[in-house]
Amino acid sequence: MTVLPTLVDPAAPAHLARRAALLDKLAALDAEHAKALAGGGEKYVTRHHGRGKLLARERVELLLDRDTPFLELSPLAGWGSDWTVGASLVTGIGTVSGVECVVTANDPTVRGGASNPWTLRKALRANEIARANRLPVISLVESGGADLPSQKEIFIPGGALFRDLTRLSAEGIPTVAVVFGNSTAGGAYIPGMSDHVIMVKDHAKVFLGGPPLVKMATGEESDDESLGGADMHARTSGLADHLALDEPDALRLARRVVARLNHRKAHPAPEPAAPPRHDPGELLGLVPEDLREPFDPREVVARLVDDSDYDEFKPLYGTSLTTGWARLHGYPIGILANARGVLFSEESQKAAQFIQLANQRDIPLLFLHHTTGFMVGKEYEQGGIVKHGSMMINAVANSRVPHLSVLIGASYGAGHYGMCGRAFDPRFLFAWPSAKSAVMGPQQLAGVLSLVARASAAAKGRPYDEDADASLRAMVEQQVEAESLPVFLSGRLYDDGIIDPRDTRTVLGLCLSAVHTAEVRGNRGGFGVFRM
Repeated sequence: MTVLPTLVDPAAPAHLARRAALLDKLAALDAEHAKALAGGGEKYVTRHHGRGKLLARERVELLLDRDTPFLELSPLAGWGSDWTVGASLVTGIGTVSGVECVVTANDPTVRGGASNPWTLRKALRANEIARANRLPVISLVESGGADLPSQKEIFIPGGALFRDLTRLSAEGIPTVAVVFGNSTAGGAYIPGMSDHVIMVKDHAKVFLGGPPLVKMATGEESDDESLGGADMHARTSGLADHLALDEPDALRLARRVVARLNHRKAHPAPEPAAPPRHDPGELLGLVPEDLREPFDPREVVARLVDDSDYDEFKPLYGTSLTTGWARLHGYPIGILANARGVLFSEESQKAAQFIQLANQRDIPLLFLHHTTGFMVGKEYEQGGIVKHGSMMINAVANSRVPHLSVLIGASYGAGHYGMCGRAFDPRFLFAWPSAKSAVMGPQQLAGVLSLVARASAAAKGRPYDEDADASLRAMVEQQVEAESLPVFLSGRLYDDGIIDPRDTRTVLGLCLSAVHTAEVRGNRGGFGVFRM
């Protein structure tokens, strides 16, 4: 065995200071998550309960197998926007009747569960995860459809929701809709395009146009029940496959439907694995407040992988990037982790070779981000940093094994791409509260703009305003700092959630279990042209 040692002293002042800083960030994050949990607020929660209805997360809890985890996705969607944090939708991965499923649940306490632009993006991301990993989709529906004032941002791209449902079904990935209340207008196509449909008696209402719209369009007088009630759809239209007596009964029926799906994972469950030998709690004190400071990512790896057992690949070459093989919750994994921030030519070539090896062996890859990007300067340009960095990005882009990414520190510039950022379709991407991501660091970006402005003034023969320059730099630094924080990026769904570092192993284990529902098979040679 090649067990990673540790040099971490949890009692050291620097470690304690880092730990305290990260705990403060976690406390602030908890406050933002509380906004999503609060939904539309106490008034609307009380009203919803008063109607004998369950909240979105209460429905999810009753649906899932007892004492099994729920990996919630994008809980901060819409943060920093004019919309409620969480985007009036709960999405995640959980186990139902022994089957891992993607679950989505409208939150009817937020504007009646109406969909806004962030709801759409969040739902599309959930469908993307379901399709890539061949996970059944269970939609817990109660929504008045699109939030009409924002229809211009929803209507045209929103058709992708219905496209996804039909494609999932065509690919043999089951879809189940459980309708608890309104599912109107475009929302009617959620049950209409699902494989299995359950409706709650006296509460579910599914129609393309409600009574007011029907009267406006045709002059016909009608009521909710005869137009689109659950009983009518179960007895007359045939849209409902099952008529539930109440919400718990609907969730019971959903569990029975999933139990009969005969949906199997492509890979058997792994053998039980030994936990890391080093305390995961010490992950809180590893990342410096100043992300320009290096730290050894092997200390992170040692607290994530089974038995802290890690076989490093090319340990003496390209030492700003560690690559190696391990197991995590019994699953084989290849790891790429930045050591000193900057990626040089050697690291880029090493990464490209390692990614090819993982594809030859059908082994998923884990990227642990702490990079300021690829090295710049005359010596490095002449040494081929562009072609070598492109080689790494080429390998990442054309790799076919599942990729998991965790932003633990800096993730700047093209280094974010080379380490499989969101644009390169990792199966899952999470961030620690300590992470930051942007085109470059705030000081560097402000400095570049200042140099460009100085050069422009000199070229025009004009004096340079130093006071205005200082004000501009301060403003730019503040803006870039705010826009590089994980809560800002998570609000825009550039990650799948911000996680407590101590939960990283558990989160990655759930992700690895999910990706092994589909076949894990690498690219056997179609990587395009590598510039050597």
